[in-house]
Amino acid sequence: MLWPSTVIGAGAGFAIASIPGALLGALLGQAMDRRLQLHSWAHLRERLGGRPVLRDDEVLFVLLGRLAKSDGRIVEAHIQQARQEMQRLEMKDLARQRAIAAFNLGKAGREKVDGHLQRLKLQPHAAEGVLRACCRMAWADGRAGRDERELLLHWGRQLGWSAAKVQALAGDYEPRKAALEGPGTYAEALRLLGVSTDTGSGEVKQAYRRLISRNHPDKLQGSGASPARVREATERTRELHQAYAIIRKHRDL
Repeated sequence: MLWPSTVIGAGAGFAIASIPGALLGALLGQAMDRRLQLHSWAHLRERLGGRPVLRDDEVLFVLLGRLAKSDGRIVEAHIQQARQEMQRLEMKDLARQRAIAAFNLGKAGREKVDGHLQRLKLQPHAAEGVLRACCRMAWADGRAGRDERELLLHWGRQLGWSAAKVQALAGDYEPRKAALEGPGTYAEALRLLGVSTDTGSGEVKQAYRRLISRNHPDKLQGSGASPARVREATERTRELHQAYAIIRKHRDL
């Protein structure tokens, strides 16, 4: 990732004082990038243009709006799904107003989101939450068209996910597949831990411990995380515990 102020600072410093100047300029530029939360050149252009930077929850609803409109028209199921996402995030009046405005912005299709996704890429847990919400919207009307699938793949790449991983996640929200497999199955447990039927028991245990360490709600204590994020982490941890228990029982470990 090219942090704009860091690159500009390094270039200006080199022009003034060669390598020492470049190092000092890069350090100063990096401090400015972090302070202004600049993660891309597009983000810098937004700042210079005086446009407010979208919050993470607003970015999500821009994406949801674009997905809902991608096949040409928005139906009631899309609106209901957007409302459910607001409830999931426990949004109050002001936050809901921002979300509605962001959803409408996404419908228009003019907002560039790649820079925002690069920022979210640095927060794996948030990135996964965004993709899951997008998958829910893609399947809100019972089907996910080609345009919706292409958007999911593109956004997934921007968030650092492989195409196969995005497709696997999207498949979990396909109504027919969900009906066939149902919750709590061995296949679902393997998917949650990111392992396969051929993965050894020791590797399964390592994957389980790694995911528990990454997602445990205790890691959010004192970080200023919202109650909704803590509950989401708690639910994710519960799912991981359940998945590992299913695998152990299936393999008679």
